[in-house]
Amino acid sequence: MSEPASISAGIAARYATAIFDLAREEKALKSLESDLDALGALLADSADFRAMITSPILSRAEQGRAIAAIAKAAGLSTTMTNALGLMAGRRRLFVLPQLVRALRDRIAEEKGEITADVTTAKALTKTQADKLAKVLKAQTGKEIKLNTAVDESLIGGLVVKVGSRMIDTSIRSRLAALQNAMKEVG
Repeated sequence: MSEPASISAGIAARYATAIFDLAREEKALKSLESDLDALGALLADSADFRAMITSPILSRAEQGRAIAAIAKAAGLSTTMTNALGLMAGRRRLFVLPQLVRALRDRIAEEKGEITADVTTAKALTKTQADKLAKVLKAQTGKEIKLNTAVDESLIGGLVVKVGSRMIDTSIRSRLAALQNAMKEVG
């Protein structure tokens, strides 16, 4: 991990611990999960939001007002709204993507779940997703939450990442392996 990335991860981990502990104390983990869904959607869908949290031009007060308005519009909990306000005041909003990831990991750990990132060439049906989750649960012994994505460049097959393990059965990777083998021969 590069130095700036590790610094961001460290900052995010400290805020995540504090926010998670507060939410657990208040018995508001469900509310925290919905906050994370809203923030995740904002990070994924809004280039303006991503620009605002990383902008060196906006003052602390401007970022604070902007994040307060966004939190109100998104219906975020008081705990999350206050945490985001504190982060804006300390110019720490740039770690928001890492914070969301860290909080999701802590919630999953609390529930005994594990997240599997699954990339497929075409969208999985409900039956396929359920069957894959069942197979992964049998291997890991934990409840599996699938995070699915579609990448047509895989041609076929799928790529599954569970923790530090990765299973790549895509046709793209098999073709790349075949190409490398052919290069070694000739």
